Amino acid sequence: MTEPNEPNELNDIRLVVLDMAGTTVADGGLVEQAFAAAAGELGVEPGSADHTEKLDYVRATMGESKISVFRHLFGEESLAQRANAAFEKAYGERVDGGAIAPIAGARETIEELQAGGRTVVLSTGFARVTQDAILAALGWQDLVPLTLCPADAGGRGRPYPDMVLEAFLRTKAADGVQQTAVLGDTSYDMLSGVRAGAGLVAGVLTGAHDEDALRAAGAGHVLASVAELPSLLGEFTGAGGAGR
Repeated sequence: MTEPNEPNELNDIRLVVLDMAGTTVADGGLVEQAFAAAAGELGVEPGSADHTEKLDYVRATMGESKISVFRHLFGEESLAQRANAAFEKAYGERVDGGAIAPIAGARETIEELQAGGRTVVLSTGFARVTQDAILAALGWQDLVPLTLCPADAGGRGRPYPDMVLEAFLRTKAADGVQQTAVLGDTSYDMLSGVRAGAGLVAGVLTGAHDEDALRAAGAGHVLASVAELPSLLGEFTGAGGAGR
């Protein structure tokens, strides 16, 4: 029986939208470190109940546009913008310091998918300046034809479907949204794929959320890592073998 939001043949997938941090990029918990810097900028005392509550929310909403997270946490737009700027600065400094690396097999997976005729897009909930810093640190500036952040899709990040649909519209790689695959490590990635009508919505266990959370948000498959995606898509070993 075919999973909801999944084509009869996974070989039909023509467009693959991949998340970055936690899915194709390992950042070693930099989001939480950068949040601590941002919270300190706004006077949130480390170790306080307020700090713990806000950090719990950050963890729960991994994958969401960071400015949206700070709007929820701090309410007033000026405070949210201050927190977001501090977050992006702290994260960027750590990226420049060499604190990130590709998830094992990520680059090879992207190259294999593209060699097989599929179009790959990298998306993120970070601002463009942070996304560009990550791409530069990894030497990935020319790895894929398109990278997207929330601002590129009208300002709404995950869990909205906007970045997936923007990838579909800009690349013209697929005849319909059902020929799109979405892969990520958070429930928000899964929700954005489901809401976009993607034919394949799959989670990975290399990032923020566990299998139960990913499936509850709509994942039809959960993989150990992005390196299993070519097998799932039938690129080499046939469709369907990598689902868990």
